[in-house]
Amino acid sequence: MTSPTDTEGERPGRIDAVPVRHPGRWVAVAVITVLVAMFVHMLVTNPVFNWPFVVESMFQPSVLRGLVFGTLWVTVLAMVIGVGMGVILAVMRLSPNPVLSVVAFAFIWFFRTIPRLVLLTIMGTLGLVFREGLDLGVPFDQQILDLVGIDGDMRFLSFDANAIFIGVTGGAIGLGLSEAAYMAEIARAGITSVDTGQREAAEALGMDRRTTMRRIVLPQAMRVIVPPTGNELISMVKDTSLLIGLPLSTELFFQLNAIGARTFQVFPVLVAATLWYLIVGSILMVGQHFLEKRFNRGYGARATPTADPLQPNEPVEATP
Repeated sequence: MTSPTDTEGERPGRIDAVPVRHPGRWVAVAVITVLVAMFVHMLVTNPVFNWPFVVESMFQPSVLRGLVFGTLWVTVLAMVIGVGMGVILAVMRLSPNPVLSVVAFAFIWFFRTIPRLVLLTIMGTLGLVFREGLDLGVPFDQQILDLVGIDGDMRFLSFDANAIFIGVTGGAIGLGLSEAAYMAEIARAGITSVDTGQREAAEALGMDRRTTMRRIVLPQAMRVIVPPTGNELISMVKDTSLLIGLPLSTELFFQLNAIGARTFQVFPVLVAATLWYLIVGSILMVGQHFLEKRFNRGYGARATPTADPLQPNEPVEATP
């Protein structure tokens, strides 16, 4: 007969748990495997793909120039314009000044509602609007100036509209203005995600609004701004194919379409364009991953509790 002390000291035996079976997962794996095998078989055996011509067209000098100077360069310029103007518009949108807030809202409303292809097509025809050039200054005709007794032209700078709104410059401006509207909303979401106590603490230290925004708010808002900005960058690479609306000949998709029209190999050049966009987009996704990892450093991390040297590590039994 076992004593109560022996019963209390016994440990429960080993539990032989049977894992739950999921036959549906294996069925899904089998179906996906069959579909992948069918897709790979189609890529290898279907003569329509014409892989030698795909590789040859991808590395044509005109296509490489279009990739560098049309796709990548316009993407960089458009994102610089979009990010810079977007941050300014976000600050204006949050400004207590009603004029700045309304102007920023009107800009965001207009460029978010216009499709980019339509916007680029319109920009390609702005030379008809500014036939005499794009002038900067007081917009009055000479007859009006004569009525008020002013002699001379009050327009101090003039540009050729066709040189500005057509080509790489026009594409970068059009895509950049459109991107600025989206980046303004992204930046606004990032700014509003920072606790208001941060601003109050900065004001208590004597910082003005501009210094607080630059040194306190924006560095913390980057954790929220970076992920959607990376998505916008990848989308901008793809949207450069819309530069055909200008039209811009030094662009990747335009050049591949030209090769397809000359050789009557329409589908292979589309495959070549798809591969280039996959390569560029994959590289940008890797960069976005490491950038997000950098800005997320220390966020949500919990400090490891350290032992108090004044407290014992184990409870001390009281002596009778």
